Amino acid sequence: MEGMRLDKALSSLLPEQTRATLQGWIKQERVRVNGKTVKQKFRLCGHEELEVSVPEPAPRDWPAQKIDFEIIDEDDDIMVINKPAGLVVHPGAGTQDRTLLNGLIFHNRGMAALPRAGIVHRLDKDTTGLMVVAKTESARQNLIGQLDSRAIRREYLAIVNGVMVAGETINQPVGRHRHERLRMAVSRSGKPAITHIRVLEKFRTHCSIQATLETGRTHQIRVHLSWKGYPIVGDKRYGGRPRIPPSASRSLTKLIQDFPRQALHARKLSLNHPRWGQPRHWEQEPPGDITILVRKLAENTVPGG
Repeated sequence: MEGMRLDKALSSLLPEQTRATLQGWIKQERVRVNGKTVKQKFRLCGHEELEVSVPEPAPRDWPAQKIDFEIIDEDDDIMVINKPAGLVVHPGAGTQDRTLLNGLIFHNRGMAALPRAGIVHRLDKDTTGLMVVAKTESARQNLIGQLDSRAIRREYLAIVNGVMVAGETINQPVGRHRHERLRMAVSRSGKPAITHIRVLEKFRTHCSIQATLETGRTHQIRVHLSWKGYPIVGDKRYGGRPRIPPSASRSLTKLIQDFPRQALHARKLSLNHPRWGQPRHWEQEPPGDITILVRKLAENTVPGG
C-alpha cells in the first residue's frame, strides 16, 4: 500500500464499509496513522499502524416480527439459537425485515435497545446452526471481547465436493472480490483468516469435514474450501458444477444437483458465560437435508449401494 491514499487503503482493508463512511470517519478523527490523525488524502509510506475507532451503529426502529427459530438455551444474559436455512440474520441491502433481528425483538422487546438487537456474530442466510445472542449491553461487550480474543469456539460440519486426503489448517487472507462486490475471495489485501479442517468421512467423490474457525470473516469457510478445490455441495456462489459419483443412483444424482443451499451447519459452540465466567458448550445435530445427503453418499460408497 505504499503511496496509496489513506481512504483508498482503508477501503481495501475494510471492504464491508463504503468509501463515504470511511472518509467520514477520517474527518471525525476516528482514524489514526501511527497514533496521529491525518487528512483522507494522506499517502501511506508502508509499514504504518492504522487505528480505527468504529462507532456503534445508530439505533433503528426495527419492527418486531414473529419469526420461526429454535431457542436452544436462554438466561438473563444470553440466548443460544438454532438458525434455520433461509433466514437472514439482520437487515441489510436487499433485506429490510423478516430477519432474525426482527424475531429477537418480537421475542424480547428490550433487545431493541441493543445494537443489532444483541447479535455479535452471524451465519449466512442458508447456513444452519448455533448462534449466541447477547440480551444485555454488558453481555454484548463481553462476547465481542471473547470473539476478538478467539475465546469463542465455533465448529461447523460441511459436505464438500472432492475427497480430501487429510485435514489441514488454511491460513489465507479473505477480502472482497476484486470485480464482484457480492463475493469474497482469498486476497493478499484481505483480512487474516484461519480455518482448521478435519476430515470426518470419505465417500466416492465427496467427504464430510469439520471446520473450526479461528477468525470470522464473511463467507470464510466457503471461500477457503473453494480456494482449496473442495467447494461445499449446493454452494451457488462458490461451488461450481456439482460432482456426481460413478454409478450414482437417480435419487442421489438428483439430490446433489438440486441441493438447495450450501451444505454447511454450525454444530458446536463453546464460550465462557459473560456473567459467571464458567465454560459453556452446546451441540446441535444437522438438519434433515444434510443428514439425508450424508446417508445417500454413504450408501453409494458401499459396494452395491
